Amino acid sequence: MTTSQRPVITSVSGPSQVFQVLRDGRSKSLAELALLSGLSRSTVRERLFQLVSTGLVGQTSEAHSTGGRPGRRMALIPDARVVLAVDLGASHMRMALVDLLNRPLTTYEEPIDITNGPEAVLQRVMGRADALLERVGRPRADLLAVGLGVPGPVHFSTGRPSRPPLMPGWDDFDIPSWFRQHLEAAVLVDNDVNIMALGEHSRLPRKTKHFMLVKVATGIGAGIISEGELQRGAQGIAGDIGHVHVPSAHGVLCHCGNEGCLEAVASGPPVARKLSRAGVHTAADVVRLVDEGDLQAIQAVRQAGRDLGEVLSACISMLNPEVIAIGGRMAGAGEHLLAGVREVVYQRAMPLATRNLDIHTAQVPVESGLIGAGLLALQEVLSPGSVDALCES
Repeated sequence: MTTSQRPVITSVSGPSQVFQVLRDGRSKSLAELALLSGLSRSTVRERLFQLVSTGLVGQTSEAHSTGGRPGRRMALIPDARVVLAVDLGASHMRMALVDLLNRPLTTYEEPIDITNGPEAVLQRVMGRADALLERVGRPRADLLAVGLGVPGPVHFSTGRPSRPPLMPGWDDFDIPSWFRQHLEAAVLVDNDVNIMALGEHSRLPRKTKHFMLVKVATGIGAGIISEGELQRGAQGIAGDIGHVHVPSAHGVLCHCGNEGCLEAVASGPPVARKLSRAGVHTAADVVRLVDEGDLQAIQAVRQAGRDLGEVLSACISMLNPEVIAIGGRMAGAGEHLLAGVREVVYQRAMPLATRNLDIHTAQVPVESGLIGAGLLALQEVLSPGSVDALCES
């Protein structure tokens, strides 16, 4: 396996041409496969023989949806292999084993400190992965891929973090190579907000092609989808809006080394510090106070929303999204955060850009990272090039 994590792009002419028709998990007859793939029945039979040899596809017997006697039909076997989805934040680790349809088999969550460094954190991930595999009765050999999100910029082609402000000691660390010392599996690494965007976008109507997911937690970042495709930028730093200057942050030092960053005033920790309460340190603490009706907390969250709205107004003018979803721990503050965002956005952005704009709390504000990590991995290992290579191995 190469160190690159990008899928091999090939023409869809091998077994994968039939496999892609089966990826939705619905069984299909030989005639249906020939019609949908555009191949002859004899070619479909040959391709199916190759796919069955991988264990990913098998025969099922069920009646056609219009009735009639049961016939031999082929389908993706969802539990043929499993994928490990991992969402690492600055202070949390969420993990799931999913099947080939990205359905969770088992999940796990625990607090971590990302500043402990890659070796310590990834060893913990690997240990919990083994425990999850044991929980569902699967050996390591059944693990087809790992999808991992981390809280910082990532060179997607290599899976190496690039000077991540929240992750000291992780710069240029080869995460895929570390995992391949322990696993025979593909490893895909991306920014945590990008995987959240993938996960949240998968829950929206298919017609939604222009979308932003904004995570507000220990840090602030955005995942950008344009024309239905995730936009990472030239160096993997697209959407790093937490380090855009905002007027209210003038003179406030950010952990990135600059002054005046959005993240320095509107993310969970600085909002918590404004409250001057013992035991209030995190976004979760802030949300708890908001839920309790604490007026000072509500006002602080509303101001954080206004600061976020300053930056999003510029993003809206540049990207013209249809939907903006707010996720992360601070999204738990609900309408109080959204009200601040909307107040500034509708004041500053052009009416044409906001006329049909939908700004709402993410449908799956916590789980979207795991959903996206699973999608990221499955897009790679079930891509045409990967499936054809598997059939030839």
